[in-house]
Amino acid sequence: MEVLRRSSVFAAEVMEVFDRSPTDKELVSQAKALCRDYINSRLIQAGVSWSKPEYNAPVPGGKLAEVSTILLRLGDELEYIRPNVYRNIARQLNISLHSETVVSDAFLAVAAQIFTAGITWGKVVSLYAVAAGLAVDCVRHAQPAMVHTIVDCLGEFVRKTLVTWLKRRGGWADITKCVVNTDPNLRSHWLVAAVCSFGHFLKAIFFVLLPER
Repeated sequence: MEVLRRSSVFAAEVMEVFDRSPTDKELVSQAKALCRDYINSRLIQAGVSWSKPEYNAPVPGGKLAEVSTILLRLGDELEYIRPNVYRNIARQLNISLHSETVVSDAFLAVAAQIFTAGITWGKVVSLYAVAAGLAVDCVRHAQPAMVHTIVDCLGEFVRKTLVTWLKRRGGWADITKCVVNTDPNLRSHWLVAAVCSFGHFLKAIFFVLLPER
């Protein structure tokens, strides 16, 4: 079974760019690294059989590790609020998981729908939750290679749609402003960045007309 891979050199490069203004390419690399971490967390959470990823996790205490932790916490909150939206995504979209083209087109169509009315951190979290939910479906249906397709699609979407927005905010570390931590053992983190605005597209997100089914 294929596993998610990230070299120690790549991990070091991703960490280093937090100390300066990141380039478009670096923001996309960070987006994909965060996606791998998010997906792996959800695969473990779902109890899906999966070989341990052969890549170095973000260095504890580092900025990338903090961003990944915040992203997962916000994802926990969002998925807790809307549990049915981010599960069984392939079934909701009525797509086959045996075609890379179908999976790619479906994910990109949903991503475009999420950001129709603008960009917020809440919607970025939703994008990652969709990617992870779809990845869980793929592994459960014996299509683990599709996980790499999903990660690549998310990276491409970030490059085309989110990079300019991210650069205006100084990069991925800006997401840390969305969370207020009190007791880390409790569900005490709150979405400060317009998660409540999701309503209008949550109703439509899985009714996107796809060119292929």
